[in-house]
Amino acid sequence: VDAENCLRLWAPAHGVALTILRVPGIYAADRLPIDRIQAGTPALNSAEDAYSNHIQSDDLARLLCAAIYHGKPQRIINACDGGETKMGDYFDEVADAFGLERPPRMPAEKLEKIVSPMLWSFMRESRRVTNTRLVELKTPLRYPSVAEFLKTISKNP
Repeated sequence: VDAENCLRLWAPAHGVALTILRVPGIYAADRLPIDRIQAGTPALNSAEDAYSNHIQSDDLARLLCAAIYHGKPQRIINACDGGETKMGDYFDEVADAFGLERPPRMPAEKLEKIVSPMLWSFMRESRRVTNTRLVELKTPLRYPSVAEFLKTISKNP
C-alpha cells in the first residue's frame, strides 16, 4: 500500500496515467498446488479456514494489457476472478481434478505447530475482495473461477 501511495502521488505530478492492479494468487497449469497436495500437507478446518482470491495467469496477462488501454487514471482494481473460495476448498478442487486424495483438515492450534511460520502466515491471511471494477477494463475473464480452469486441464473428468 505504501508503494501504491507513492506511485499515486508521483504519477499525476509527472503526467503519467496510472492504473494499479492488485493481484492475488496466480494459478496456471504449472502453478497449481499439486506437490503440496501430494505431500499431504493439511489444510485448516472449514470453520477456521481463510478465504483466498485467485486469477488465472493468461487472464492476468490480458488484464495487464487492457489496463494500458482502458484503465482509468489513479484507479485501483482487484485483478481476481471474483470467486469466494476458502483455501482448503481450493486444494480440494485441485485434488479432485487430478484424482488425488484431498488434504486432511486440521484445527488451527494443531496446524500452526506443524507448518512453517511462512506457510502459517499465508494460511491465516483471509481476504474477500471484489472485482467489480474489472468491467472497466473491457476484458472478460476466460476463467471466471478456478473450477472453470480445472475443467480444461482435469485428469479426472
